[in-house]
This record gives sequence, structure tokens and C-alpha cells, in this order.
Amino acid sequence: MTDLSPNHVEDQHAGRAGTTQRVQRKMAPIVPAQNIAGRALVLVIAIMTFLSCLTFGAVTLVRDTASVWENQIAREATIQIKPMDGLDIEAALAQASQIAGEFPGVKSARIVDRDATARLLEPWLGSGLNIDELPVPRLIIVTIDETNPPDFAAMRAAITPKLPSASLDDHRTWVDRLVAMARTTVTIGIAVLALMLAATVLTVVFATRGAMAGNGHIIEVLHFVGAEARFIAREFRHHFLVTGMKGAAAGGAAAVLVFIVFSWWSSRNMATPQADQATALFGNFAIGSAGYLGVVLMVLVIGALTAATSHVTVVTYLSDIDVRQPDAG
Repeated sequence: MTDLSPNHVEDQHAGRAGTTQRVQRKMAPIVPAQNIAGRALVLVIAIMTFLSCLTFGAVTLVRDTASVWENQIAREATIQIKPMDGLDIEAALAQASQIAGEFPGVKSARIVDRDATARLLEPWLGSGLNIDELPVPRLIIVTIDETNPPDFAAMRAAITPKLPSASLDDHRTWVDRLVAMARTTVTIGIAVLALMLAATVLTVVFATRGAMAGNGHIIEVLHFVGAEARFIAREFRHHFLVTGMKGAAAGGAAAVLVFIVFSWWSSRNMATPQADQATALFGNFAIGSAGYLGVVLMVLVIGALTAATSHVTVVTYLSDIDVRQPDAG
């Protein structure tokens, strides 16, 4: 017969409460879910991810811009004619253009007109220039066939005797310098990125050791009563994976916002001479789909690196305990 006395019912409630408390104690994480150190670590990881993504974006921008420069320079050569006393500059331009256009491998020879020349000089000399009053060289843009380039030495020999003030530049020196500069910049960027990732790893190591120091007695007891190192490491790995992904996602989102703002600013100021010069040097400050994909990969790498670093740190710490106290437990 079931005992429905008040004392028995109260004992049942107390038993359930005790079971609930034991379950709650069982489910309590080894690593505190949120504390001051945890929030600081999220902030540090966010800052390091932000700087890493900016570095990656800058490297991507320089590499893509250098590739565009190299392709454009490889497709073009320039004939420059300096003004001289008694020289009909317009006739000289037409003559040089005709000579260059007759060579095999030349697609076209375009004379840069007065208005275009004035726009090129506007950022330095201001607007309203009168080209005729200034000793400004005039240019001819020679578009060449990349698969069958012309003989530049022969072209130079054909133009110079007839037009002593004319000079032909095939941009080979600029291409070599450009490639060297781009490679140097990319190498420096990769080195900076590696240093930032190393700093992130060290930060996670110190944070993991700090979390273990705060719960050292619990961890040692769990380890000595039979809890495997991989179980304890899994708890830390999960905690730091969540922490790392929060910080990395925040830093990556901030970097993407910066790239979008720069791209928007560049497109809004496209019509100004200063923006034209900046665009000629650096493009439109857009990193493209490959750059944004790189930011996403950077976030995932930093999150995974955070989890892996904490896992290795915990396993190493517990291995040291076993070495120091081989007979414990």
C-alpha cells in the first residue's frame, strides 16, 4: 500500500531535488562558460583576426593590382615626344604614330590628345592648363600583340632619326621592378600574418593555462579518479573553439566592413582626378570574391587553431602531472 503521508511526500520531493542537484553538478562544465578572462580572450582574438584579415586583404589587393599593372604594361608601349623650338608637335605625333603602326605586332597607335594630357597633369598643376604654354611632352600609346610583340629595337631605330626628340619606352624595366616590388610586399605580408597567428597561439596557450590554474584541483582530481586526458581536453577544446569562433567571427566581420567602406568610398570618388590616380595605383580598393573567401577561411583557421592549441596545452599539462606524480591515484 502506497504511503501518502506528508512526511513521505516531502521525502520524495527532497530526493528529487537532490537528484536534480547531482545532475546539475554533473553537467557543470569544467571550464567556466563566461568570466572576465574569457571575454578578454574573445576581444584579443577579435583584434588579431581583424588585423590578420586586413593584412590578407592588403596582400591580395597588392598582388591583384600588380598583376593588372603587369598585364597592362605588357600590352602597351609608349612613344614620348618632347617639344622643341621649330617642332610641329602635332605633325610629329602623327608621323611617329604612322611609323609605329606599320610594324608587325602593333595593334594600334593612339595619340593622347591635349585634353587627356591636361587631365593627367591636373592633380599636380591644377585645372585650366594651356598645354601649348608648357614644355609638356606628348604621348602615343602603342597597343601591341602579346603573342607576337614587335621588334622594339627596329621601331626605335626607325623613329629616332626622323624625330630626335622622340623616345620609345617598352616598359620592361618597370615590369621587372613591379614584379620585384609585388613579391617583396607579398612576402612581408605573409611574414606579418604568420607573426599574428603565432601571437594568437601564444595568447590561447596562456589563456588555457590560466583556466586550468583556476580549476587545477578539480582537473587533477578528475584525472586521478580515472577521467581520461582526452575527455578533459575535449571540454577545454569545445570551450575555446566557441570562444575562438566568437572572436574570429567578430574580427572578420569588422574587416569585411572596412573593405566594403573603402570600396564604396572609392566608387563614390571615382570622377575626381585624385581618385583616378589612386585607382590607377591600387585599383578600386575591392578585394574581390577571392579576398572575401580568404577572410572566411581566416576566421575558420583561427577558430580551429584556438581549439587545437587548447587541446594540445591540456594534454601536455596532464602528461606533466603523470610524470611528476606517477604513483598518484
